[in-house]
Amino acid sequence: MSGTSLDGIDVALICTDGENTVERGPSQTYPYSEVQRGLLQAALKDAKGLERRDERPFGLAKAEAALTDWHLQAVESFLKTNPATIDVIGFHGQTVIHRPEIRLTVQLGDGSALAKKLGVPVVYDIRAADVATGGQGAPFVPVYHRALAASVPERPVVFVNIGGVSNITWIGSQGDMIAFDTGPGNALIDDWALKHTGIARDNNGALAAGGTANESIVQKFLALPFFGVAPPKSLDRNSFAAISLDGLSPKDGAATLVEVTARAIAKAVSWLPETPRAWIICGGGRHNPVIMKALRNRLPNVQPAEAYGFNGDSVEAEAWAYMAVRSLNKLPLSFPMTTKVSEPMTGGVLALP
Repeated sequence: MSGTSLDGIDVALICTDGENTVERGPSQTYPYSEVQRGLLQAALKDAKGLERRDERPFGLAKAEAALTDWHLQAVESFLKTNPATIDVIGFHGQTVIHRPEIRLTVQLGDGSALAKKLGVPVVYDIRAADVATGGQGAPFVPVYHRALAASVPERPVVFVNIGGVSNITWIGSQGDMIAFDTGPGNALIDDWALKHTGIARDNNGALAAGGTANESIVQKFLALPFFGVAPPKSLDRNSFAAISLDGLSPKDGAATLVEVTARAIAKAVSWLPETPRAWIICGGGRHNPVIMKALRNRLPNVQPAEAYGFNGDSVEAEAWAYMAVRSLNKLPLSFPMTTKVSEPMTGGVLALP
């Protein structure tokens, strides 16, 4: 289960050995209500001063209990529609702060409570061990991207996930991986749309489609130190908050943020040892035709995940299930060229019912 964005909870069912065998099953998204989203936005603010992974000051304890209950309801609803015997659940929770430079990442979600209520083992806090040993803690899906790539003929191939932030996984001809966050994804666009329209997304890119990108502001974004840092590297949802869009119309602001997202992804090519032959786009950003057009203007063979038989909305949820199995089997979840950890390492906390 993945709840990394503020859009909702993604639930996906897979059968896997945590290595090369992956049978993808049904999936479902349970969108957050405005009230739920508001509670999580408050939690993001409350988390800004966190110094320890186990701290839950202000409204964070309430938010964690509520979030866990929402995931419980999502799983129960999913299993009514898709009856199955579940061996283990991979539970991402909601990231409220991600500061690997101080070895801190916090994902709200009580794995022990979820395991007890569902009567199923739960693997959670999957990023924590990586960050605690000096890794970036993100991106964490590359090992699953590599498993999916077995059915993709092109090499090298890149999987792009456009969630709150954007990240890529480059997979070479020998299965070698490079992965890193590229820059903003949907988070800044969602925040901008909420501020100016009252809706926390730019549906079908309608707002951005009517605007013109402000080139000087685009350049301010792309001049930030992050873009000059060699990968692996990762971002927090608020890493770009210092750049102001004041003075721009709602349409021009959205167009500017789309341009930043697309150009940041395209800039990632400079860090890759071989030029990719295909770009497979996953995550909510692929539903924005303005983002997809901007990517196609800069990169060859840009396709939504569905063009390769994948479900771009469920890849991340599938990945957490896959990694839960890898965690049980003590297999590596992160690697030197995906999170900058010193050696391949496993992770995750197992909660038994």
